[in-house]
Amino acid sequence: MTMITLGPQGTFSHELALRMQWPDIRLASTIHDIFAAVASGEGDGLVPLENSEAGGVGETLDGLLKFPLFITAEIFMPIHHHLASIVPLSRMRVVYAHPQTHEQCSERIREWGVPVIHTSSNASSALEARKTPNAGAILSVSAASLYKIPVILSNVENNASNTTRFVLISPTHPAMDEAQKCSIVIDPSTDRAGLLFDLLGVFARRNINLTRIESRPSKRGMGNYVFFLDYAWSADTREALDELKSITAVKELGCYRKLGILT
Repeated sequence: MTMITLGPQGTFSHELALRMQWPDIRLASTIHDIFAAVASGEGDGLVPLENSEAGGVGETLDGLLKFPLFITAEIFMPIHHHLASIVPLSRMRVVYAHPQTHEQCSERIREWGVPVIHTSSNASSALEARKTPNAGAILSVSAASLYKIPVILSNVENNASNTTRFVLISPTHPAMDEAQKCSIVIDPSTDRAGLLFDLLGVFARRNINLTRIESRPSKRGMGNYVFFLDYAWSADTREALDELKSITAVKELGCYRKLGILT
């Protein structure tokens, strides 16, 4: 089976795919391209969903909302960022970083006082730094090695426990006998007092633990939102969803297994 993930070589997504020993890895230019390829039946996908420092990955959330795909598993990966350059920090005039990387390293970047230019991936940051005079890049140690840029400062992330949650996506619904966690999108058709209370009460009454809730613009105008919910799987999951669907529109993203934390 082909695994499609974010390239070029040296991204954290690519590193994770390699460490999972996937036999056939294909790299895509954007997260949207990953979703489109998986929806076309070209393979399964591996995408970052949220980070402990920077929160949800907008492009992944949009893909889950737009495409008819399911989450089949999740895995957590500790993320450590490093400043790499062929010049010392005192001579650096610009730093290249992915927007999420920038947010995860914002405290150290403010200390340096060096302008930041955003890129599409950590690997792209390395490529830009290589061809730009007096430039640096924030990237993984594997990307620094791959693109032959010396690391001059290690572990520049804001939090030493910085972690990203990745998910596997597929056109095929995951096997329910392995389910440990479920994800859905709630798309309210009305805006009224107590609506969110009523929606969440469906789970509270059945003692189902909600592990994450995040709002996201619905793209239908200002003040119109959808809600991404994750919750622990239980025997009452189906009953809760049926009641929820009687109140509002729901997109099921799947009940899936947790692969744990990559060390």
